[in-house]
Amino acid sequence: MRIHPSRVIRALLSATVVLFIIFNVHLFVYQHTHPMDGADTLQGGQRATFSQEIRSVVKAQNALTGDKLSNQRTNVSDIANIKGMVTNKANKKIEHTWEDIDESNKTAIKLAMDRVNQEELVYNLDKFKLQFTPNSVVIVVQVHDRIQYLKFLLRSLSEAYDIHKALLIISHDFLSNELNRVVQSIDFCPVVQIYYPYSMQVFPDVFPGKDPKDCPRDIKKEKAREIKCNNADHPDKYGHYREAKYAQTKHHWFWKINYVFDELSLTKGFDGLVLLLEEDHYVAPDFLHSLSHMKNIRDESQKSVGILTLGTYDKKPTYGPQSRQGLIVFLKELFGYAKPEHLQDVDITEWISSKHNMGMAMDRNWWEIIRKCAQVFCKFDDYNWDWSLQYVSSTCIAGGLKVMLMKGPRVFHIGECGVHHKGKNCDPHAKVQQISSMLAANRQHLFPDKLQVSHVINKKSKSPKGNGGWGDIRDHELCLSFLEHQKPTKTTR
Repeated sequence: MRIHPSRVIRALLSATVVLFIIFNVHLFVYQHTHPMDGADTLQGGQRATFSQEIRSVVKAQNALTGDKLSNQRTNVSDIANIKGMVTNKANKKIEHTWEDIDESNKTAIKLAMDRVNQEELVYNLDKFKLQFTPNSVVIVVQVHDRIQYLKFLLRSLSEAYDIHKALLIISHDFLSNELNRVVQSIDFCPVVQIYYPYSMQVFPDVFPGKDPKDCPRDIKKEKAREIKCNNADHPDKYGHYREAKYAQTKHHWFWKINYVFDELSLTKGFDGLVLLLEEDHYVAPDFLHSLSHMKNIRDESQKSVGILTLGTYDKKPTYGPQSRQGLIVFLKELFGYAKPEHLQDVDITEWISSKHNMGMAMDRNWWEIIRKCAQVFCKFDDYNWDWSLQYVSSTCIAGGLKVMLMKGPRVFHIGECGVHHKGKNCDPHAKVQQISSMLAANRQHLFPDKLQVSHVINKKSKSPKGNGGWGDIRDHELCLSFLEHQKPTKTTR
């Protein structure tokens, strides 16, 4: 039989076309049967925007549980005077409305902070039941004064699936009437406010603020001893003296996590995941869904993992399965040998502060391990909490801290300006739009059915060198006092 080259070429082209059609039909069916695409069209036949789709799907899914949610998400840009039912420690319902205070009166601010911490009021219990289960999540947001960033974070939280089941704790180190009205306008989940009690706002001219008698940052040690400024004998490793505005963030972080796990009545017996966010973060609509899958993997087969991280700093993050196993599963699904599964990859590796500090979650067991290393954390000469935690990991925890992280991030950083960044353009709108577009382009990869471990990296890094800014022994004592449940010395007015 004679073989004609032209016929062979036509046959190959025909087979290629058929395979291409099968592949695209598979993707079309796969994407359109996934829950993320439940909101199909708007009036006039136009495709709904990604944000509108998310709200429709979340509303429909939450309705299945019998929970009555608002028909529209919270509009955090329209702030009104909120008056809601809350509860105190004795679980007795009372009414509370934030009353504006004189923001120039340090005594009034201190009294207001102390009152809020003492009362432990929980907002929105008239709308949502607060019932902790092994799968519950407590979300703790560290907030300073960047209200615009916080509004975007709250908007993204309001659009997240199952957010009404979480407890949201807002941890402040700055009190303002506008900030409180923003927080108390939240109506999508139970909310508690707490205040770091040793902030620079309350102690502006005495430690832990900037005391006039403190040594100037760049003064030489000999000169500092000569003029007898505060803490002259203890500059940092680079010969510099403390700067209060930088020291506060590490203090607030350690106080906050101690307070939530060990002192706040609602949570001091809570054994589930505590997720740590910051005011300039932004979350994907399935961040709780994904975190639940990560917890399941850890509990079933990866018990050495101490931290679950939802965020990455990759400029081009990867969504969808990329591992060899994921490709094999996809091919089996393509040719009908396996039931379609929506997979996502996670990696397990050593926790590194510069890579894995965004959207961290841990439970009480791992907090207790870190807590035992408080002396190391509080005395390490670095004003950054994350570098200090990495030093703890490499010097105090047997085997170090291991992290499980999502390859496709669910928490994002939108803060173009802050402690370390002084950019000219501090408007977060462009960054939020960029994130929204990326999530829309990868919508088929959200709400995965299953997570799979693609890589386990057993590499151990060297102990980090401190960045300084933390040589003052008063900072060491204040930091350790959060653990001892007692007031530090030299902070009373």
